[in-house]
Amino acid sequence: MTRAHTALVLVDLQRWIVDRPWQPVSGAAVADACGRLREHFAAADSAAVVLVRYVRADGADGGLAAAPNQFVPACAARAGEHVVTKHGLDAFEGTDLHDHLRQAGVTKLVLAGLTTAHGVASTAATALRLGYEVTVVSDATASESDAQHREALDRLTALGARTSPAGSLVASETAGS
Repeated sequence: MTRAHTALVLVDLQRWIVDRPWQPVSGAAVADACGRLREHFAAADSAAVVLVRYVRADGADGGLAAAPNQFVPACAARAGEHVVTKHGLDAFEGTDLHDHLRQAGVTKLVLAGLTTAHGVASTAATALRLGYEVTVVSDATASESDAQHREALDRLTALGARTSPAGSLVASETAGS
């Protein structure tokens, strides 16, 4: 997979989500892996980085300014990165994500973040229905249990997504550049 027309989409890497107990790796390990992926993708002018965050539509969680809703430091928004705010599981539902990606000429998505079975899976399934090529970074996402994580990856593979560990993806990206 080359980086041209590719976007890295990092899902729900906010403090209150990252700090919960996840498997097969911790939220901190997911955030670290996402930070490394972001550095890799940000190094290519032809690759886009999109950050997705969840906040409650009714504001009961304090909204965007609330400390728990802030991105963890390794994944804080940077200049030039598109930030999508969602109110449900799917980053496409009720947001400008599809329009933004289409305008940028993106045809391939690399997804990582939290959680495999919820935000990542919902976003990946919609992306596949919309015609994007999707790769889920298997070791840069986690769920409530190892079994739930693996089941979500298996379901996404059955729908047509690829799964790849970060190291293999970065190696293939480097070789394809």
